[in-house]
Amino acid sequence: MSAVASRLGRLAAARPVEPEERPERCELCGEAIAPTHRHIVDLHARSLLCACRACTILFDRPEAGGGHYRLVPERRLRLEGFRLDDAQWAAFRIPVDLAFFFRSSAVGRVAAVYPSPAGATESLLELEAWAELEEANPLLLELEDDVEALLVHRAGGRREHLLVPIDDCYALAGVMKTHWKGLAGGAEVWRELDSFFDRLRGQAR
Repeated sequence: MSAVASRLGRLAAARPVEPEERPERCELCGEAIAPTHRHIVDLHARSLLCACRACTILFDRPEAGGGHYRLVPERRLRLEGFRLDDAQWAAFRIPVDLAFFFRSSAVGRVAAVYPSPAGATESLLELEAWAELEEANPLLLELEDDVEALLVHRAGGRREHLLVPIDDCYALAGVMKTHWKGLAGGAEVWRELDSFFDRLRGQAR
């Protein structure tokens, strides 16, 4: 999968439409869509597709996609009191302090992914460590396969845990890839990450 971002502004009314000003279109039916829109996971291609309102309604039932497509939900939760200590985190062997976890039906296991300058990078996950985390935090058993994720933010001493739609996670990976400079990332990428999490907290309950 790759991060999906809004690319275009409004159409100019008084002059011909330039190619870069054409509205973004639904990747299922071709209809024009607004800059803010829902996404659908293509389970076969492991990719995110931009969706119009009609297609969103069409796939708003788990059985509607026939095992091929799944609508990304919109719930965002701040997981107050989430239990994940430093030893448990170290058991995941993730090289950075920012990662997300989701249950992949394609491979039949939980995938651990972290944003990096190269984009979203999958890490080998110790399944026993994940099972222990689920036992300590039963809410994780409610994650919808392929479309919801646990997002963990431990950078800079933070201990933040959120349940979010999978497209938020790939948008985060896009922020990291776009703004990273040099070896340490630079001040800009951390400002952008702070802004990203501020928006996410505002949307979460």
